[in-house]
Amino acid sequence: MIPFQIAGRTYVDGLIGKRLGETKLGEHVQTVHEYNWEEELYNSNARFVLLGIPEDIGVRANYGRGGTHTMWEPALRAILNVQDTKKLQGKDVLVLGAFDFSELMDETSEADVNTLRQVVVHIDEAVSAMIQKIVTAGKVPIVIGGGHNNAYPLLQALSTVKGQKVNCINLDAHSDYRMMEGRHSGNGFHYAKRKGYLHKYAIVGLHENYNSQYIMDALNADHDIYYSTYEGIFLREEQTFLQSVGDALKHTGRTARGIELDIDCIERVLSSAATPCGITTLQARQYITQCAMAGNAAYLHLPEGAVKIGATEDVYNAKLIAYLVTDFIRSYQAVA
Repeated sequence: MIPFQIAGRTYVDGLIGKRLGETKLGEHVQTVHEYNWEEELYNSNARFVLLGIPEDIGVRANYGRGGTHTMWEPALRAILNVQDTKKLQGKDVLVLGAFDFSELMDETSEADVNTLRQVVVHIDEAVSAMIQKIVTAGKVPIVIGGGHNNAYPLLQALSTVKGQKVNCINLDAHSDYRMMEGRHSGNGFHYAKRKGYLHKYAIVGLHENYNSQYIMDALNADHDIYYSTYEGIFLREEQTFLQSVGDALKHTGRTARGIELDIDCIERVLSSAATPCGITTLQARQYITQCAMAGNAAYLHLPEGAVKIGATEDVYNAKLIAYLVTDFIRSYQAVA
């Protein structure tokens, strides 16, 4: 069983840089006690629940570069240190904690792809079980870190609680619709579709260079899937970026909808598959804002980013995650 580390008040306080005359978001976020966390989660009046999935097993199972396990705590620190204001109040957020994958990460550091894919199944089970508890409590999970493999257990959990197929919108250079060859970060949405959890799927900004003909044929054959391409938006100018986001939101309708943003689609941001040619950080923030304001956002998932991969570090990534999370919260509440 994969353990989950509850982020109590003492831990949260240790991440806050307090300053005279200012109130940081983290000073007012809600926390729970380890011995009674499920009851406290259910009884909390916080709308949003922050949790981390610090793993890179799913990425490595897709032949990707590890490092996505490094995002959670720096991102949490950045979020806790933004200003608490009338438009963004810490009391609306419960910081739950993060999965403890340390043992699994050690055991799989030299594992082959087949072994890694078997381990991802156990990650699926743990993540799905936790998200089901959060959604059942009436909260909106905000999930940070790990690979995009975790889209599958998020959709599984949401669908299970709702008792129906759910929809999803994804800003991504990749469709993550690879063959069902064993679980990894490149096929979460394909598994969710085949298993009956995902109904309508919309992808914004696919890169034509990095989606195979097999994948494009599969996307084109399914009327419940909408996609736009980066080249269609920015090179051929068939539509604007925000028009594409609007079309994707329209396609996914007004039912429960997962909001996905793969950090590796943002230009020159450290991630499992970093790109020199992608969307800007401003466009990422616009996407989050539009999705949150469209209503029925059931969760926010920000995977694939890293603050350190090998000898490379990116000191700005954690702050970028903080911008995206706070944009989501403000925009969601503006129309709630």
